[in-house]
Amino acid sequence: MTTSLLYTPPSGFSSTSTCTSISSSRSSSSLSSFPFALRQSRSRILTRCNLLEPLKYANGKPCIPVVINEPTLPGFLTSKSALEHSPSNNDTRLRIFSGTANPALAQEIACYMGLELGKIKIKRFADGEIYVQLQESVRGCDVYLVQPTCPPANENLLELLIMIDACRRASAKNITAVIPYFGYARADRKTQGRESIAAKLVANLITEAGANRVLACDLHSGQSMGYFDIPVDHVYGQPVILDYLASKTICSDDLVVVSPDVGGVARARAFAKKLSDAPLAIVDKRRHGHNVAEVMNLIGDVKGKVAVMVDDMIDTAGTIAKGAALLHHEGAREVYACSTHAVFSPPAIERLSSGLFQEVIITNTIPVLEQNYFPQLTILSVANLLGETIWRVHDDCSVSSIFQVALNPIPAWALIDHSSMVSFPVQLSV
Repeated sequence: MTTSLLYTPPSGFSSTSTCTSISSSRSSSSLSSFPFALRQSRSRILTRCNLLEPLKYANGKPCIPVVINEPTLPGFLTSKSALEHSPSNNDTRLRIFSGTANPALAQEIACYMGLELGKIKIKRFADGEIYVQLQESVRGCDVYLVQPTCPPANENLLELLIMIDACRRASAKNITAVIPYFGYARADRKTQGRESIAAKLVANLITEAGANRVLACDLHSGQSMGYFDIPVDHVYGQPVILDYLASKTICSDDLVVVSPDVGGVARARAFAKKLSDAPLAIVDKRRHGHNVAEVMNLIGDVKGKVAVMVDDMIDTAGTIAKGAALLHHEGAREVYACSTHAVFSPPAIERLSSGLFQEVIITNTIPVLEQNYFPQLTILSVANLLGETIWRVHDDCSVSSIFQVALNPIPAWALIDHSSMVSFPVQLSV
């Protein structure tokens, strides 16, 4: 008998992207009040995102995420503190601006929050210098700058610093750097003599530029938060991937979670605990240089099982590809790769599309170029996660409670089917 994965998601959390343009009797002029209308509404609302350009996710097919919200809304969406705000007062003090690194994700976040992206002018001079000018007033506002420091890392990092400086000089009250992918996070300690700790340097640059807070997603190592002398809200992409895996029909007895290296054991153990407390296997990896890995042996039993490899990022895919080859050699029936950040440096695409993986599941913290799509690739959105975190920071509410495991029974799950859209897992109220 086949049973679904037993995953209890965080209380009230739904990973599917929620967007604007409400299909109801509300006027389109009430766009800015959408989050509060969503919190107060008791009717079935079908929402759709109007993007500047179509998002090209999930196996290379253009799609726009759609979510159906059931009548019973999560508790944190109907909290008293959130309902007390109205678009006419405090909401006008919240502004979201996007850099050029991942404008599609920033647009999704704004859609979820029912806000418009702030107007900003970013251009390059002929010699490569970056020019930033805000096109609207932010005096006294809470400003959130969405800019991952993904490749080209140096360009995007400097652009973020200049954006922060522009907001500081425009008299913004609070400046939060929303960094879905924090570059240089791997250089977080000295492993050899005469090495730099670039993660600390980048943290100092962001602080000195004028940021008051940082919101980061799945840092390579948690201790990187200590490099900042300002508050850091660290959110995890696990609920998004767990939501998706829970919608699949996989026997829980056949599942095993695999850590691709010893350093990721804590991450894989937490992941396995949420999937029916699945058994854990560890790949013993010996690295001889940067971006060069050699797999030695496997700790654990994967014979005849569905192996789910969990990591925080996929760069050249050398580690995870060699790990998958070892799992197949040890008798694994299927291998899934799950990662929050898809850096995808060459030759990652060739390795991931070589047939070793049943599916490669990533999130959109880093944009994936269309030419890098392959049939096994699935991209999930973290827009809801980041959008809800921004709301909570703005409302001075708890962020960690998003990730607290609910004590409710197993929820019902559904996949939205649309002829022109890719199906996404949706949590239904029970």
